[in-house]
Amino acid sequence: MGHAVGEVLGLAAGVAISPLPIVAIILILATPQGRLNGALFAIGWFLGLAVLGAIMLAVGSSGGASTHKHPALWVGALKLALGVLLVLFSVRQWRGRPRAPSQARLPKWMAAIDHFTPAKVLGLGLLLSAANAKNAPLTLAAGVSISSAGISVPQQIGALVIFVVIASLGVLAPLAVYLYMGERAKSILADWRNWAAQHNAAVMAALFFVLGLKLLGDGISVLAS
Repeated sequence: MGHAVGEVLGLAAGVAISPLPIVAIILILATPQGRLNGALFAIGWFLGLAVLGAIMLAVGSSGGASTHKHPALWVGALKLALGVLLVLFSVRQWRGRPRAPSQARLPKWMAAIDHFTPAKVLGLGLLLSAANAKNAPLTLAAGVSISSAGISVPQQIGALVIFVVIASLGVLAPLAVYLYMGERAKSILADWRNWAAQHNAAVMAALFFVLGLKLLGDGISVLAS
């Protein structure tokens, strides 16, 4: 199990560093039902990653992801494809970045967060974790890495839980600050929101590129062995 956890730690960190979801939960915490909605967003985030990862574990189990405790060739091909996808996303993100941080603009839907019902907040957490252009490929890669590690099902589940917890630290940090720092949380979270909004494109481009190269390397290693 330790080997499987080691394989996915970098991927989990990549998911955790998600500027727009962090901005989203900070805006949610500023709503009248901030405590409830913040918790619902975090639950949705957890569920999105857990369900996507569990689906990949099931696919890996039924598809023979591990043969004689070695990743199957299709595992290498999948990682290679996900790596190429992330590198392409990196180029697109970098080209579309604002020329100055002050020119950065948040998605229009964020302006309506004040009016989101609890159900919509829960759904938003699900979408931003499981349907995110960065998080979905990384979670799929984590799931296939765990399923191809040649460990038992309980150990696979344990490794996935560790992945989800680490991948959730980014959105849990604002919630923890909000819950435990009282009035001081407002200025701290405002600074985090502004920084994340201004540097989202550059951070995402760098993450896409670095993690894409990692998956490319992992895929080539599997296919060449």
